[in-house]
Amino acid sequence: MDYLQHKVDNLKIIVFDLDYTLWPFWVDTHVTPPFRHRNGKVVDNSGQVVKHYPYVTEVLEKLSSLGYTLGIASRTTATDEAEQLIELFDWNKLIKYKEIFPGCKINHFNNIHTDSGIPFSQMLFFDDESRNIRDLMSKGVVSILVNKGIDKNVVINGIQTFVNQNQSS
Repeated sequence: MDYLQHKVDNLKIIVFDLDYTLWPFWVDTHVTPPFRHRNGKVVDNSGQVVKHYPYVTEVLEKLSSLGYTLGIASRTTATDEAEQLIELFDWNKLIKYKEIFPGCKINHFNNIHTDSGIPFSQMLFFDDESRNIRDLMSKGVVSILVNKGIDKNVVINGIQTFVNQNQSS
C-alpha cells in the first residue's frame, strides 16, 4: 500500500530529527550562520549553498496534506540556527511542534506529548542516531533509523512499520 496516498487512522503525529535526517549536515558545526536567501537559494555566511535532502519538502507537504501533524525533535545546541533554516526552507507552515534543544530525546517527546495530548503509541519518529531510536522505542514510540536522510520510500516504509507494530500489539 502507498502510505503517501492514504492516512493511517491511529498514526497522529510524525516527528523528524534535523541533522542527517532532514538535512545532510550538523547545523552546529558544518555550516556558518547567519543564513539568508540569495538568488533563490539558502546560503550561509560564507556564501555556501545550504540544502536539505532532495525530497524532504515534498514529503513534508504530502504528509501534511494527508492530515498528519508534524514535529521536529533535535538535540542540537544551535537552536536559533536550526529555527532559521526551518524558516528559510519554508517548513514552519508544515510543522506544528518544534522541540529543538540539547538533551535526551525523551524530554523532547514528553513535551510534544504534553502539548499535543497524543499518546506515544500514536507517534512515529525518524532519526539517524541509534541511541535516540532506543530511547524513544522504550517509551512506545515507533522509531525508524534513517541511513541517508528522508525520502518517500523511507517514510512509506516507516509508516508500514508503524502499521505492522500496531497490528501485533
